[in-house]
Amino acid sequence: MLREDPLYIDGAWRRGAATTRTAIIDPATGATLGQLGHADARDLDDAAAAAARGFQVWSRTSAYDRSRILRVAAEKLRQRADAIAASMTREQGKPLREAKMETLASADIVDWCAEEARRVYARGIPARRSDVRQVAQPEPVGPVAAFTPWNFPVSQPIRKVAAALAAGCSMVLKPSEETPSAAIAIIEAFHDAGLPPGVLNLVFGEPAFVSSTLIPDPRIRKVSFTGSIPVGKQLAALAGQYMKPCTMELGGHAPVLVFDNVDVEATAKAIAAGKFRNAGQVCVSPTRLFVQRPRYKEFVDAFSARASSLRLGPGSDDKSEMGPLANARRLGSIEGFTEDARKVGARIAAGGARHGNEGNFWSPTVVCDVPEGARLLTEEPFGPIVAVLPFDDEADAVARANSLPFGLAAYMFDRDAHRADRVAASLEVGMVSINQGPLALPETPFGGVKESGYGREGGAEALLPYLVTKFISHAPPA
Repeated sequence: MLREDPLYIDGAWRRGAATTRTAIIDPATGATLGQLGHADARDLDDAAAAAARGFQVWSRTSAYDRSRILRVAAEKLRQRADAIAASMTREQGKPLREAKMETLASADIVDWCAEEARRVYARGIPARRSDVRQVAQPEPVGPVAAFTPWNFPVSQPIRKVAAALAAGCSMVLKPSEETPSAAIAIIEAFHDAGLPPGVLNLVFGEPAFVSSTLIPDPRIRKVSFTGSIPVGKQLAALAGQYMKPCTMELGGHAPVLVFDNVDVEATAKAIAAGKFRNAGQVCVSPTRLFVQRPRYKEFVDAFSARASSLRLGPGSDDKSEMGPLANARRLGSIEGFTEDARKVGARIAAGGARHGNEGNFWSPTVVCDVPEGARLLTEEPFGPIVAVLPFDDEADAVARANSLPFGLAAYMFDRDAHRADRVAASLEVGMVSINQGPLALPETPFGGVKESGYGREGGAEALLPYLVTKFISHAPPA
């Protein structure tokens, strides 16, 4: 699906005018799949201008018609799911079944937003005079600049595209240059669904150049970013200079609290499934496992056995349970976390080494008895490595879970319903999952607190970041 003309501006495909190109690498083999052209300043100017024109058309299109086009695009994603998934697996590495599941779930997100588009209601406000009519009227904020990462190449862009378009906004989308085919497939689906020119535009390019060009552009009225905390802070600061609202879905370091009344084998299996999905390259991936001391050793043994049993291989192999890391940078990073843990005296209970000699494979790694000074306890690893530590009581577990400046997701496993509710209320995160793995459904809100960002994607809140409220007070003529 990699095109020679990968930019989509004002309803037409074009080649990027910049001389820079990105090599697309298969992370399972290291083979080069193709070269991706970049946008230059003129391309970005054209994209912003197209989005401004597209907004004038799309914001005046009825919610009914916007919803109809989104539903057609969702169906096209479903029809093309096999091809999209195959391209995603080649470029990003995740197992093919995960890639197809992501594509189909993304179509569900579009459907959800299509329905929400028809439920953006104005609110009548009782006036102090009987002859005055007062209305709070939601309106689309304007053209949006959206930036998305490589770990979920379909669902991350879709969360922004579907919500923004449902609200009546236009968009310039800048996805990851390392996994371009998924975003191209999204654009093709909306183009074929009949989306008017200029409403959705696609650019690729050097990230700092694209963001520093688009965010200050006066035609761009909002910024939406998913990615790392350091980059999110930079983009939020840049947007703040121009008083532009942001949605920031940033990283985390998700704690898991395992109390001593659980079924250890079932709990270990559930956490391992969430931890090693997409090779741990998930912002809500469980990363710090706190296990109540009476069951600590039993849990470590069960969890390590499950991690060691996972079958690694190319995502295209149906037997593979975990694919490679998406790029060589992640491989080096996980190796660094592992060596630091060894250096400070932690015990490697499973994995701890590269898997094979080809591609970016790293064995699922379980690190136990981790000293407080280990990087693994304070920095998001974003890969198939996890720390497991004992705790003694509820207050100790909550304090340690809340000890970092991150607050995206947390998990707990407990058969005491009253304690589960009490602890969930005490955790300083945007999302809590109890007795189950990660959740990111179309109908539920997704986002964090503290340094993990602000704003929500999904759920009834999905369209809110793309709307502003205009107050209208109408009195009779004098």
